[in-house]
Amino acid sequence: MEMKCIVGIGGVTNGGKTTLTNSLLKVLPNCCVIHQDDFFKPQDQIAVGEDGFKQWDVLESLDMEAMLSTVQAWMSNPRKFARAHGVAVQPDTLDTHILILEGFLLYSYKPLVDLYSQRYFLTVPYEECKWRRSTRRYEVPDPPGLFDGHVWPMYQKYKQEMEANGVEVVYLDGMKSREELFHQVLEDIQNLLLNRS
Repeated sequence: MEMKCIVGIGGVTNGGKTTLTNSLLKVLPNCCVIHQDDFFKPQDQIAVGEDGFKQWDVLESLDMEAMLSTVQAWMSNPRKFARAHGVAVQPDTLDTHILILEGFLLYSYKPLVDLYSQRYFLTVPYEECKWRRSTRRYEVPDPPGLFDGHVWPMYQKYKQEMEANGVEVVYLDGMKSREELFHQVLEDIQNLLLNRS
C-alpha cells in the first residue's frame, strides 16, 4: 500500500526552515520539496500597504492556488512528481513518499491546512530574527525599516491567526543547534511513518 506523508516546515523568516528542509531531504526516502518562496507573484503585482512598504509578507503576495495545484500533482502521482523533479525513487522504499512544504505562511491558506500529516513551526526571538535577517542578501533588498514596519508585525499577525484558528503545530526553537532540530524532526517523521505502516 502506498503511504504518502506531507510535512510542513513553517515559521518565522530566517528561523532555519530551509536549512532543516535541506538536511531532511538528504536522508528521507523518496522525498520531494516545494518551496513557498517559488510562488511569489511578480514584483509589479505586490501592493504597497498602509505601512508604506511593498506587502511581501502577506498571503496575497503568493500565488497559493498554483502552490496548491503543485501539491495536488504530487498527491495524485508522487512517483511521477519525484521523477519530474529529479528525485531518485528508491526501489526498496517504493511505497513511501514524503513531501516537504517549506515556507513562512504555510498554515494560513485553508485549502492546504488539512493536507499536512505533520506541521512544524520554527520560532526565534525578535532580536535574533532581526539580526539574522540583516545578514541575508535578498534578490529584492529590504528597504530601511521593513523588518520593524512590516516583516515582524505580519509574522505576529499570522501566527496569532493560526493559533486562533486552532491549527495544531509542533513548535521548534530555532535557537537550538541545527543538529538538534534535525534529529528531533527526523525522529518524529520516522515514528509517523512507522505508526502509519
